[in-house]
Amino acid sequence: MNPAPTSHARVILLSGPSGSGKSSLAECSGLPVLQLDDFYKDGDDPTLPRLPDGAVDWDTPLAWHRDQAVAAIRALHECGRADVPVYSIPDNGRIGTHTLELGGAHAFIAEGIFAAEITGECAAEGLLGDALCLRNGALTTAWRRLRRDVREGRKSLPVLLRRGFRLMRAERSIVGRQVALGSYACAGPEAARRITAVAAQQPAAVGA
Repeated sequence: MNPAPTSHARVILLSGPSGSGKSSLAECSGLPVLQLDDFYKDGDDPTLPRLPDGAVDWDTPLAWHRDQAVAAIRALHECGRADVPVYSIPDNGRIGTHTLELGGAHAFIAEGIFAAEITGECAAEGLLGDALCLRNGALTTAWRRLRRDVREGRKSLPVLLRRGFRLMRAERSIVGRQVALGSYACAGPEAARRITAVAAQQPAAVGA
């Protein structure tokens, strides 16, 4: 039996408030991208956290399968490929799976609002290339988030407006938490430069 292939590609964890531009930056990087939002719990999962009004709180890490996300990152690091879920936000659940392959890339991006939550774990296992938190002005982020969510039909407009106002008020604390977890807060241009620097390094040298 042939041994499993090794990759040793490092993960760049890209966090930031919802609407901060994580997906756009990741797409423009040219690196393989693991969408951490695909690890949300299904909408009928009884362990989903709730807001005081009874609605699901999708903005807490308790709404997310952390262990499954780390397992996918570990597989990409070790083998260069991983089977990952496809999650539909409008459908509140997984609608399929697909295989993500690195194709020999020395680094890959894992992006999502919960990316910072696994910084320590990835660093301890030698998986981490960098951990970044995209930071913008709260109004800029709120406008980007609303335009995206309306365009993609993620939820009804009243739900989007209520969530948007709540997140705008909480943006400073959201960034503060992600920094406390080990992410480096910066705007898009600096984040892009740091991503490029990690991608240019050989796997053995990343994080040295």
